[in-house]
Amino acid sequence: MQISTPMSDALGRYLDLSSTELKLTAQNMANIDTPGYRAQGFDFSGEMERSLGELMADQTKNGVARKPFSPSAARIGLVDGLIERPDGNNVSMDRESLNLAEAQLQFRTGIELLKRESARVMDAIHADTK
Repeated sequence: MQISTPMSDALGRYLDLSSTELKLTAQNMANIDTPGYRAQGFDFSGEMERSLGELMADQTKNGVARKPFSPSAARIGLVDGLIERPDGNNVSMDRESLNLAEAQLQFRTGIELLKRESARVMDAIHADTK
């Protein structure tokens, strides 16, 4: 049996977006020497805000989900404003390293918050036995 709360749904989406950012960053880093490759990315905070809006729209007034939450995919696109090398590649290892560190911190934060949410739910379930 899976127990889901609005907070766990939001944290699950947060982890999904963090994971997507990690994958995109790794893909960009792997293609640093590929001629013509263009860095890809997305606006993490914008996508998280959009996901929270979708989550809220899927809930009734009392906070119970009408249906299982299934967010739409992140809007991934080419990153604008990067300096392009003569071979057409615009990947910057400095930028990607910073993105990687940020995405790792986001993912670790999401894991810790989800652990705390799970502990909170388990405490509520076992409150009568104490």
